[in-house]
Amino acid sequence: MLPEQRFTDTDACAQLIVERLGADLRVAAPLGLGKPHGLLNALYALMQADTWRSMTLYTALSLMRPQPKPGLEARFLEPFLDRHFGNDYVNPQYAVDQINGKLPPNVAVHEFYMQSGAYLNSPSAQRDYISQNYTHVARDLVVQDINLLVQLVSRHETSDGVRYSLSCNPDLTLDFLDRVKAAGKQRPLCVAVVHPALPYMGGHAEVPQDFFDIELAPPVSPRLFAVPRLPVDASEYAIGLHASALVKDGGCLQIGIGALSDALVKGLLLRHQDNVAWRKVLLALDKGGHTHSLATRMGGLASFRTGLYGASEMVLDGFMHLAKAGVIKRRSWDNLALERASAAGRLAEDVPGGHYLRGAFFLGTRDLYDWMEVTAGSDPDAIDMCRVSNVNQLYGDHQALAMLQRRGARFFNTCMMATLLGGAVSDALEDGEVVSGVGGQYNFVAMAHEIPDGRSVLMLRATRKSKNGIETNIRWNYGAMTIPRHLRDIVISEYGVADLRGKTDSECIEAMLAISDARFIDALTAEAKSHGKIAADFKIPDAWRQHRPENLREALASAIRKGLLPTYPFGTDFTAVELRILPALEWLKSASSSWKGRWQLLKAVLMPGEPNAEEPADLERMGLNAPSTLSDRLQRRLLQAALRRKRP
Repeated sequence: MLPEQRFTDTDACAQLIVERLGADLRVAAPLGLGKPHGLLNALYALMQADTWRSMTLYTALSLMRPQPKPGLEARFLEPFLDRHFGNDYVNPQYAVDQINGKLPPNVAVHEFYMQSGAYLNSPSAQRDYISQNYTHVARDLVVQDINLLVQLVSRHETSDGVRYSLSCNPDLTLDFLDRVKAAGKQRPLCVAVVHPALPYMGGHAEVPQDFFDIELAPPVSPRLFAVPRLPVDASEYAIGLHASALVKDGGCLQIGIGALSDALVKGLLLRHQDNVAWRKVLLALDKGGHTHSLATRMGGLASFRTGLYGASEMVLDGFMHLAKAGVIKRRSWDNLALERASAAGRLAEDVPGGHYLRGAFFLGTRDLYDWMEVTAGSDPDAIDMCRVSNVNQLYGDHQALAMLQRRGARFFNTCMMATLLGGAVSDALEDGEVVSGVGGQYNFVAMAHEIPDGRSVLMLRATRKSKNGIETNIRWNYGAMTIPRHLRDIVISEYGVADLRGKTDSECIEAMLAISDARFIDALTAEAKSHGKIAADFKIPDAWRQHRPENLREALASAIRKGLLPTYPFGTDFTAVELRILPALEWLKSASSSWKGRWQLLKAVLMPGEPNAEEPADLERMGLNAPSTLSDRLQRRLLQAALRRKRP
């Protein structure tokens, strides 16, 4: 049976939905890539026009094209954003209005995971945020009387009729609809919005043609949101290198998104592809041998022979790079007997049906989307996109199988701050303001404690820049906790690895001090002593006082010079000219944030020095080769000062 109605006109589809469902829309939409912005914007426009109607949206991670600030930032970013996202990229208008305080009173948006930092100044977003574990979202949605579910899908015509794939987001849709049925509630109106560029993933992500009630296939679709590739600095590489030694060959890998995860992936690739070089750089970082000791006990120092099994709520580019390199390759079967035989080394290599990567949603670059499409076509069993309850938790009738599949699991996540007693801060500030959300982090930390040889690894930078200067990310205590101290396990900073599992409070404090920045270690130690949590005669070892950024850069200098740790480990979306301009803009931003910096900036503007040969091309890229207004001339002078400055 085909959907009852098919549309190509988005506005007409939205009009039918409101006529069919009445004045109160209660909408569920996937997080991230699977959200159909065009249809949601059409529904939102109807709410703005007819204020007697209301719409309540339950979703997460509303992906928006960045909005640069006027001036040099806009001059640099706007051409890049047009090229990267496309001029036709459609922002979710409700999210833009919510950030700007313009959300109408008849519209409410509840997100359980926010685009990081985007909503810190949005009172309505902060009030309407729902704090949930990822695996609890489907359960909690059932009581919200959802009457509309909208989702971006991939569509195939087959000899057996039309088939749909939930593609990037089978995560909550399947769990939610099953729970609605089990609760005896009316199934919501389900609308499929077809996107021709969305990879068609089979297996658990595939649904029959009667799964949806309405199909919307617009004649033109904007580009899929693609995540720009990030730079990785020396401290981030140090974290990734330490982390890469804790991964056990033949084990299971989960990673998150961001520069720290990219650094970990690069570390794993270096370990596998150039093991001698990897050992040398790890030795330069780990002069005391602590990471090496942990590696022999729980990780490894050799390249990967058996390979890893990927099981992560989010499939991102890192998994693609690891699979292409032959690191992600251990297959698992959704059959306990086959999995037991595989774990014992008794299963023939040609047994079909095994997958080496399982995820609940995917988000990344266009290279990732192309790889997903090609892999699904050439090796249909390789990647299993499935419901989040089959990725982020062990409980249920699949527990024995899930634990065996995840043998040797290493669950890597990032956090903003950690305490000396082993708690972690990942989603909110001390005053309760939400930065992002819990997501699946708690799920993976809890799973690590349930799997016999599983470990949770939280990665963080030891310090951060703020308006007050450099601050430590390792605190005595903090008013908001994502991971409680009783679930403490492994924490990694650029200065090493703290193994906290089963440790006393005083042992835990010492381990965290050992990975702290030396500039803050005396104050942290004094705080711990004042609370009687560490011996009064404890003395800080001299080796810990070497934990400073300049020493870290020196340890990695040789590897950086040799090109082993490039600034952009997986390539860049910027042009050569843009890469030249970026450091200048970063210096301007940094200099303008302090009195000392502003004084240096003023001197640079008054005495900018001599131009280099590339300056005309740089000015042309920024649209400042022929300034016509006073503002343009000032921006040109600032940029010239930054481009001509003598770099350390």
